[in-house]
Amino acid sequence: MLAAFEGWNDAGDAATSAIEHLEDAWDATPLAALDPEDYYDYQVNRPSVELDDAGARRVTWPTTRLSVAALPGAQRDLVLVRGIEPSMRWRAFCVELIKLARELRVELVVTLGALLADAPHTRPVPVSGTSSDLDMSQRLRLQPSQYEGPTGIVGVLQDACTRSGLPAVSFWAAVPHYVAQPPCPKAAVALLRRVEDLLDVPVPLGDLPEQARAWQTGVDELAAEDSDVAEYVRSLEQAKDAAELPEASGEAIAQEFERYLRRRGPGGGGGPTGSPGPSGPGGTRGPGRP
Repeated sequence: MLAAFEGWNDAGDAATSAIEHLEDAWDATPLAALDPEDYYDYQVNRPSVELDDAGARRVTWPTTRLSVAALPGAQRDLVLVRGIEPSMRWRAFCVELIKLARELRVELVVTLGALLADAPHTRPVPVSGTSSDLDMSQRLRLQPSQYEGPTGIVGVLQDACTRSGLPAVSFWAAVPHYVAQPPCPKAAVALLRRVEDLLDVPVPLGDLPEQARAWQTGVDELAAEDSDVAEYVRSLEQAKDAAELPEASGEAIAQEFERYLRRRGPGGGGGPTGSPGPSGPGGTRGPGRP
Protein backbone atom coordinates (compact mmCIF):
# COMPACT_ATOMS: atom_id res chain seq x y z
CA MET A 1 0.00 0.00 0.00
CA LEU A 2 1.37 3.39 -1.06
CA ALA A 3 -0.25 6.45 0.55
CA ALA A 4 0.01 10.25 0.47
CA PHE A 5 -2.16 13.05 1.83
CA GLU A 6 -2.62 16.68 0.87
CA GLY A 7 -1.91 19.35 3.43
CA TRP A 8 0.78 19.71 6.09
CA ASN A 9 2.58 16.53 4.92
CA ASP A 10 2.76 17.54 1.25
CA ALA A 11 5.04 20.47 0.49
CA GLY A 12 4.84 21.43 -3.17
CA ASP A 13 2.13 18.75 -3.62
CA ALA A 14 5.06 16.41 -4.30
CA ALA A 15 3.76 13.32 -2.46
CA THR A 16 0.19 13.37 -3.78
CA SER A 17 1.49 14.22 -7.27
CA ALA A 18 3.61 11.06 -7.15
CA ILE A 19 0.56 8.92 -6.23
CA GLU A 20 -1.58 10.61 -8.89
CA HIS A 21 1.11 9.92 -11.48
CA LEU A 22 1.12 6.21 -10.58
CA GLU A 23 -2.67 6.08 -10.76
CA ASP A 24 -2.50 7.31 -14.36
CA ALA A 25 0.66 5.45 -15.40
CA TRP A 26 -0.56 2.08 -14.14
CA ASP A 27 -4.25 2.63 -14.95
CA ALA A 28 -5.35 2.09 -11.36
CA THR A 29 -8.90 0.88 -10.73
CA PRO A 30 -10.96 2.74 -8.08
CA LEU A 31 -11.51 0.50 -5.09
CA ALA A 32 -13.06 2.37 -2.17
CA ALA A 33 -13.49 5.78 -0.54
CA LEU A 34 -13.75 6.67 3.13
CA ASP A 35 -16.90 8.37 4.34
CA PRO A 36 -15.95 12.07 4.49
CA GLU A 37 -18.61 12.81 7.13
CA ASP A 38 -16.45 11.08 9.73
CA TYR A 39 -13.20 12.91 9.15
CA TYR A 40 -13.49 16.27 7.35
CA ASP A 41 -14.58 19.78 8.27
CA TYR A 42 -16.26 21.08 5.13
CA GLN A 43 -15.50 24.69 6.06
CA VAL A 44 -11.81 23.79 5.89
CA ASN A 45 -11.97 21.37 2.95
CA ARG A 46 -15.00 22.43 0.96
CA PRO A 47 -16.80 20.20 -1.55
CA SER A 48 -16.59 21.27 -5.17
CA VAL A 49 -19.22 21.48 -7.89
CA GLU A 50 -18.43 19.99 -11.29
CA LEU A 51 -20.30 19.56 -14.56
CA ASP A 52 -20.47 16.09 -16.09
CA ASP A 53 -20.44 15.34 -19.84
CA ALA A 54 -24.18 15.94 -20.02
CA GLY A 55 -23.89 19.32 -18.34
CA ALA A 56 -25.44 18.18 -15.07
CA ARG A 57 -24.01 19.60 -11.84
CA ARG A 58 -22.38 17.17 -9.42
CA VAL A 59 -20.94 17.73 -5.96
CA THR A 60 -17.60 16.08 -5.22
CA TRP A 61 -16.80 15.64 -1.54
CA PRO A 62 -13.27 15.82 -0.08
CA THR A 63 -12.16 12.39 1.07
CA THR A 64 -9.50 9.71 0.88
CA ARG A 65 -9.75 7.23 -1.99
CA LEU A 66 -8.17 3.84 -2.58
CA SER A 67 -7.37 2.30 -5.95
CA VAL A 68 -5.49 -0.80 -7.06
CA ALA A 69 -2.92 -1.18 -9.83
CA ALA A 70 -1.34 -4.31 -11.25
CA LEU A 71 2.43 -4.01 -11.14
CA PRO A 72 3.92 -4.76 -14.58
CA GLY A 73 5.79 -8.04 -14.64
CA ALA A 74 5.04 -8.77 -10.98
CA GLN A 75 2.71 -11.24 -9.32
CA ARG A 76 1.35 -8.72 -6.88
CA ASP A 77 -0.77 -5.59 -6.89
CA LEU A 78 -0.22 -2.14 -5.46
CA VAL A 79 -2.91 -0.41 -3.43
CA LEU A 80 -2.74 3.37 -3.89
CA VAL A 81 -4.17 5.74 -1.29
CA ARG A 82 -4.58 9.43 -2.08
CA GLY A 83 -6.53 11.87 0.02
CA ILE A 84 -6.56 14.87 2.29
CA GLU A 85 -5.21 15.01 5.81
CA PRO A 86 -8.34 14.58 7.96
CA SER A 87 -9.63 17.41 10.11
CA MET A 88 -10.63 15.17 13.03
CA ARG A 89 -10.69 11.61 14.44
CA TRP A 90 -7.20 10.72 13.25
CA ARG A 91 -6.99 7.52 15.28
CA ALA A 92 -10.27 6.23 13.85
CA PHE A 93 -9.08 7.25 10.38
CA CYS A 94 -5.94 5.13 10.78
CA VAL A 95 -7.90 2.20 12.19
CA GLU A 96 -10.16 2.23 9.13
CA LEU A 97 -7.24 2.37 6.69
CA ILE A 98 -5.42 -0.44 8.49
CA LYS A 99 -8.60 -2.55 8.48
CA LEU A 100 -8.85 -2.10 4.70
CA ALA A 101 -5.17 -2.96 4.36
CA ARG A 102 -5.72 -6.20 6.29
CA GLU A 103 -8.73 -7.11 4.15
CA LEU A 104 -6.63 -6.56 1.01
CA ARG A 105 -3.78 -8.65 2.45
CA VAL A 106 -1.34 -5.74 2.31
CA GLU A 107 2.08 -6.74 3.58
CA LEU A 108 3.74 -3.32 3.73
CA VAL A 109 2.45 0.24 4.07
CA VAL A 110 4.56 2.95 2.42
CA THR A 111 3.75 6.58 3.13
CA LEU A 112 5.09 9.50 1.11
CA GLY A 113 5.58 13.02 2.38
CA ALA A 114 7.33 16.26 1.51
CA LEU A 115 8.63 19.01 3.75
CA LEU A 116 10.10 22.47 3.26
CA ALA A 117 13.85 22.53 3.90
CA ASP A 118 17.09 24.46 3.40
CA ALA A 119 17.80 22.59 0.18
CA PRO A 120 19.11 24.19 -3.04
CA HIS A 121 16.89 23.63 -6.07
CA THR A 122 19.99 23.04 -8.22
CA ARG A 123 20.96 19.81 -6.47
CA PRO A 124 19.22 16.40 -6.39
CA VAL A 125 16.23 16.46 -4.05
CA PRO A 126 17.17 14.78 -0.75
CA VAL A 127 14.81 11.95 0.24
CA SER A 128 14.96 10.67 3.80
CA GLY A 129 13.27 7.54 5.05
CA THR A 130 12.27 5.73 8.20
CA SER A 131 10.95 2.23 8.79
CA SER A 132 9.46 0.24 11.63
CA ASP A 133 11.28 -2.85 10.34
CA LEU A 134 14.99 -3.12 11.20
CA ASP A 135 15.82 -5.46 8.31
CA MET A 136 14.12 -3.15 5.83
CA SER A 137 15.93 -0.15 7.29
CA GLN A 138 19.25 -1.88 6.69
CA ARG A 139 18.32 -3.05 3.19
CA LEU A 140 17.19 0.44 2.14
CA ARG A 141 20.05 2.11 4.06
CA LEU A 142 17.63 4.18 6.12
CA GLN A 143 18.83 6.15 9.11
CA PRO A 144 16.72 6.16 12.30
CA SER A 145 14.76 9.39 12.56
CA GLN A 146 15.88 11.79 15.27
CA TYR A 147 12.94 14.16 14.72
CA GLU A 148 10.91 15.30 17.71
CA GLY A 149 8.01 17.71 17.38
CA PRO A 150 4.63 18.13 15.70
CA THR A 151 3.57 15.48 13.22
CA GLY A 152 0.89 14.98 10.60
CA ILE A 153 -1.30 12.12 9.50
CA VAL A 154 1.67 10.45 7.75
CA GLY A 155 3.52 10.11 11.05
CA VAL A 156 0.40 9.04 12.92
CA LEU A 157 -0.47 6.40 10.31
CA GLN A 158 3.05 4.97 10.36
CA ASP A 159 2.93 4.73 14.16
CA ALA A 160 -0.52 3.07 14.03
CA CYS A 161 0.72 0.51 11.50
CA THR A 162 3.73 -0.30 13.67
CA ARG A 163 1.58 -0.75 16.77
CA SER A 164 -0.78 -3.05 14.88
CA GLY A 165 2.07 -5.24 13.63
CA LEU A 166 1.89 -4.05 10.01
CA PRO A 167 5.35 -3.16 8.63
CA ALA A 168 5.60 0.46 7.49
CA VAL A 169 8.14 2.68 5.78
CA SER A 170 7.99 6.40 5.06
CA PHE A 171 9.86 8.50 2.49
CA TRP A 172 10.11 12.30 2.71
CA ALA A 173 11.34 14.65 -0.01
CA ALA A 174 12.96 17.97 0.93
CA VAL A 175 11.42 20.82 -1.09
CA PRO A 176 13.37 24.13 -1.23
CA HIS A 177 11.54 26.46 1.12
CA TYR A 178 12.10 29.51 -1.08
CA VAL A 179 10.03 27.89 -3.88
CA ALA A 180 7.26 26.36 -1.77
CA GLN A 181 4.50 27.10 -4.26
CA PRO A 182 3.26 23.85 -5.89
CA PRO A 183 3.82 21.97 -8.01
CA CYS A 184 7.34 20.62 -7.46
CA PRO A 185 7.81 17.91 -10.09
CA LYS A 186 11.49 17.48 -9.20
CA ALA A 187 10.53 16.31 -5.70
CA ALA A 188 7.81 14.05 -7.10
CA VAL A 189 10.41 12.37 -9.36
CA ALA A 190 12.74 11.87 -6.39
CA LEU A 191 9.98 10.13 -4.42
CA LEU A 192 9.06 7.93 -7.38
CA ARG A 193 12.69 6.81 -7.71
CA ARG A 194 12.67 5.66 -4.09
CA VAL A 195 9.40 3.82 -4.73
CA GLU A 196 11.03 2.15 -7.73
CA ASP A 197 13.96 1.03 -5.58
CA LEU A 198 11.59 -0.38 -2.97
CA LEU A 199 9.27 -2.23 -5.36
CA ASP A 200 12.09 -3.40 -7.64
CA VAL A 201 9.79 -2.63 -10.57
CA PRO A 202 10.45 0.03 -13.25
CA VAL A 203 8.29 3.09 -12.62
CA PRO A 204 7.29 4.92 -15.82
CA LEU A 205 8.08 8.59 -15.28
CA GLY A 206 6.46 9.89 -18.46
CA ASP A 207 7.04 13.60 -18.92
CA LEU A 208 7.77 14.26 -15.22
CA PRO A 209 11.56 14.53 -15.77
CA GLU A 210 10.95 17.14 -18.47
CA GLN A 211 8.61 19.02 -16.12
CA ALA A 212 11.28 18.84 -13.42
CA ARG A 213 13.88 20.36 -15.77
CA ALA A 214 11.45 23.11 -16.77
CA TRP A 215 10.73 23.78 -13.08
CA GLN A 216 14.44 24.10 -12.29
CA THR A 217 15.01 26.38 -15.28
CA GLY A 218 12.16 28.60 -14.13
CA VAL A 219 13.59 28.84 -10.61
CA ASP A 220 17.04 29.58 -12.09
CA GLU A 221 15.56 32.48 -14.01
CA LEU A 222 13.79 33.85 -10.94
CA ALA A 223 16.98 33.60 -8.86
CA ALA A 224 18.98 35.37 -11.57
CA GLU A 225 16.65 38.37 -11.25
CA ASP A 226 17.35 38.80 -7.51
CA SER A 227 20.97 39.02 -6.34
CA ASP A 228 20.02 38.24 -2.72
CA VAL A 229 18.22 35.05 -3.73
CA ALA A 230 21.08 34.05 -6.01
CA GLU A 231 23.59 34.53 -3.21
CA TYR A 232 21.41 32.54 -0.82
CA VAL A 233 21.16 29.66 -3.31
CA ARG A 234 24.96 29.65 -3.69
CA SER A 235 25.36 29.43 0.10
CA LEU A 236 22.98 26.45 0.19
CA GLU A 237 24.90 24.79 -2.63
CA GLN A 238 28.21 25.21 -0.78
CA ALA A 239 26.74 23.80 2.43
CA LYS A 240 25.22 20.86 0.56
CA ASP A 241 28.42 20.05 -1.33
CA ALA A 242 30.53 20.28 1.82
CA ALA A 243 28.20 17.93 3.70
CA GLU A 244 28.22 15.19 1.06
CA LEU A 245 30.78 12.46 1.71
CA PRO A 246 32.56 10.59 -1.10
CA GLU A 247 30.95 7.30 -0.05
CA ALA A 248 27.51 8.93 -0.29
CA SER A 249 28.20 9.79 -3.92
CA GLY A 250 29.28 6.19 -4.50
CA GLU A 251 25.98 4.93 -3.09
CA ALA A 252 24.06 7.27 -5.39
CA ILE A 253 25.98 5.95 -8.43
CA ALA A 254 25.28 2.35 -7.37
CA GLN A 255 21.56 3.05 -6.98
CA GLU A 256 21.38 4.71 -10.39
CA PHE A 257 23.14 1.73 -12.00
CA GLU A 258 20.64 -0.63 -10.35
CA ARG A 259 17.78 1.43 -11.80
CA TYR A 260 19.40 1.21 -15.24
CA LEU A 261 19.60 -2.59 -15.02
CA ARG A 262 16.02 -2.78 -13.77
CA ARG A 263 14.68 -0.71 -16.63
CA ARG A 264 16.43 -2.83 -19.26
CA GLY A 265 15.25 -6.11 -17.67
CA PRO A 266 13.53 -8.85 -19.72
CA GLY A 267 10.42 -7.57 -21.43
CA GLY A 268 10.91 -4.08 -20.05
CA GLY A 269 9.75 -5.11 -16.57
CA GLY A 270 11.20 -6.61 -13.45
CA GLY A 271 14.77 -6.54 -12.39
CA PRO A 272 17.80 -7.87 -14.18
CA THR A 273 17.08 -11.35 -12.88
CA GLY A 274 13.40 -11.35 -13.70
CA SER A 275 10.19 -10.40 -11.90
CA PRO A 276 9.95 -10.09 -8.13
CA GLY A 277 8.46 -12.92 -6.09
CA PRO A 278 4.77 -13.29 -5.32
CA SER A 279 4.69 -11.71 -1.90
CA GLY A 280 6.92 -8.63 -1.96
CA PRO A 281 6.12 -5.20 -0.59
CA GLY A 282 3.04 -3.22 -1.32
CA GLY A 283 -0.04 -5.27 -1.96
CA THR A 284 -1.91 -8.49 -2.51
CA ARG A 285 -0.65 -11.75 -3.91
CA GLY A 286 -1.46 -12.59 -7.50
CA PRO A 287 -4.50 -14.88 -7.14
CA GLY A 288 -6.01 -12.66 -4.47
CA ARG A 289 -6.35 -9.43 -6.40
CA PRO A 290 -9.41 -7.46 -5.29
